[in-house]
Amino acid sequence: MIHIRKSQDRGFANHGWLKSFHSFSFAGYYDPKHMGWGNLRVINEDRIAAGTGFGAHPHKDMEIVSYVMDGALSHEDSMGNVQTIQPGEVQRMTAGTGVVHSEHNHAEGKATHFLQIWLQPSGTGLEPGYEQKRFTDAEKTNVLRLVADPQGLQGSVHLNADARIYASLLRPAAGQVVQLTHEIAVGRKCYVFVIDGEVVVAGKKLTSGDALLAENEHALQFESDQTAELLVFDLAA
Repeated sequence: MIHIRKSQDRGFANHGWLKSFHSFSFAGYYDPKHMGWGNLRVINEDRIAAGTGFGAHPHKDMEIVSYVMDGALSHEDSMGNVQTIQPGEVQRMTAGTGVVHSEHNHAEGKATHFLQIWLQPSGTGLEPGYEQKRFTDAEKTNVLRLVADPQGLQGSVHLNADARIYASLLRPAAGQVVQLTHEIAVGRKCYVFVIDGEVVVAGKKLTSGDALLAENEHALQFESDQTAELLVFDLAA
């Protein structure tokens, strides 16, 4: 089963300092048909205005992943981490028994564009944790690069959730087509989110902000004759 969620069908919140598209029900946006997919609970596409950000606030029993596309995201938390997340970096925070954190855009005149991703953890009451790694454009070009995994395989960020996240930059040579395949194990779901550009997935054309939800599929085929960026989530059902 393949389902397409177009960019314009997402929830949207404009807080002035923050403009956020919600792929699933979140905060004031509620749609009982879109509560999550497998153990993926939240994927928000956020733009934070310069000099603003999220003040200190708590989380518990959630795996939170941040993926920055443009600008920079400054992070502080109650575990003592003070970091800046740049484009190409993946941050994982295990909220576990409880974490207080804040994120800000300290740049002048430039918005920070990033994805805020929440995954249901493998268990409750986990010890809070933090990890951040950089993946170069070359590592992600014309491949599905594993960037987050329960075992931290291939140098990926370690997830305390039954999910694997792949990042890809499709950059075909002039007149050429990039083709990729992702095999899906029996009983798992897949979620594809297009960050930028245009790509054909399972025969369906997707553009920036679009998503494809797959269930009971053996594999997904990706094809593009132009530049595109996407994330692929392999998820527990």
